[in-house]
Amino acid sequence: MTSKLWFQAGVGIILALIIIRLFIEVQAIFDPLFIIAQTIFVPLLLGGVLFYLTRPILYFLEKRKFPKWAGILSIVLIIVFVLWLFYTMIGPIVTEQINALVANAPEIIEGTQGYIQYILDQRDRLPASFEEQLNSITEQFGSIATGVGTWVLSFLTSFISGLFTLVLVPFFLIYLLVDHHKFVPFISGFFAGPRNRWIRKTMHDIDHTLQAYIQGQLFVSFLVGVMLLIGYLIIGLEYALLLAIIGMATNVIPFLGPYIAVIPAIIIALVQDPIKAVYVGIIMLVAQQIESNLISPNVMGNALDVHPLTVITLILAAGNIAGLWGIILAIPVYAVLKTIAKNVYARRQEIGHTVVKDVD
Repeated sequence: MTSKLWFQAGVGIILALIIIRLFIEVQAIFDPLFIIAQTIFVPLLLGGVLFYLTRPILYFLEKRKFPKWAGILSIVLIIVFVLWLFYTMIGPIVTEQINALVANAPEIIEGTQGYIQYILDQRDRLPASFEEQLNSITEQFGSIATGVGTWVLSFLTSFISGLFTLVLVPFFLIYLLVDHHKFVPFISGFFAGPRNRWIRKTMHDIDHTLQAYIQGQLFVSFLVGVMLLIGYLIIGLEYALLLAIIGMATNVIPFLGPYIAVIPAIIIALVQDPIKAVYVGIIMLVAQQIESNLISPNVMGNALDVHPLTVITLILAAGNIAGLWGIILAIPVYAVLKTIAKNVYARRQEIGHTVVKDVD
């Protein structure tokens, strides 16, 4: 019985639960480690994203006989140039639109409250449960409107703190570019023979999965932002560039990103001209249809192969467990675990065939 897969999996799950329980009991001992992990999590994550974006450039330069230090220096200079280009060409426009949005915030809030009040005036025609939800939304909106100053102050404090943390990003990026080739040999060095080859193959598959997701998702998000910008400019929507950047940023959140991005665009469109809210919805729908049916299949292919229902379930569960970071990281983490599971299954099948062949 001990050789059965279900028995081994059950024992593994029980041991994992026991370890988790013991870890919770002595959690206070690991508080310094948690603080360190929280401090380096964001810069390490951003450094990893930049690593997967810039590694093809490094490989390209190395094929052209560039020394590694020259390739890494070139990558750093390229990143600095792109940031400078963004700052000089897009930064002033975004800053101007943010200032205009802040100045017009009272008008936007007042206009939005007017639409909500109009809906509330029709509540006698609505079901009782829907009326209660509308009243709750109105109260929440009022509390948000009165607490804008506190929120802005908290945001600025977090932003300044985040800038100091982001100083670590270049160090993580350079370290990954310099020593990334040493990671797989280091891990596989603890094993020998077939297990060594299996570890190397699994690590290679994980690397391919992460590369496909990060490069593909960011490229798709950029194209979605461009499509939204073109659409918003065509209909003459105010703050078009700022709203397109928001749409591009939120598109990295699978499934929920488009719905998050369309909310501020619809609110601004309603205040500017109610008919434009309809146009905004159409633009977002067209952009998402093009992205899901044309861009993503050709850019990301079947590298992840995650069913839409699985995506929704993972996002909802991860959001309840870990909030925004859980929503963002749920799909890549699932893809990595799925890759590991596939390799484990393939390895067990290979061992099974080998045993049967030896018996024969």
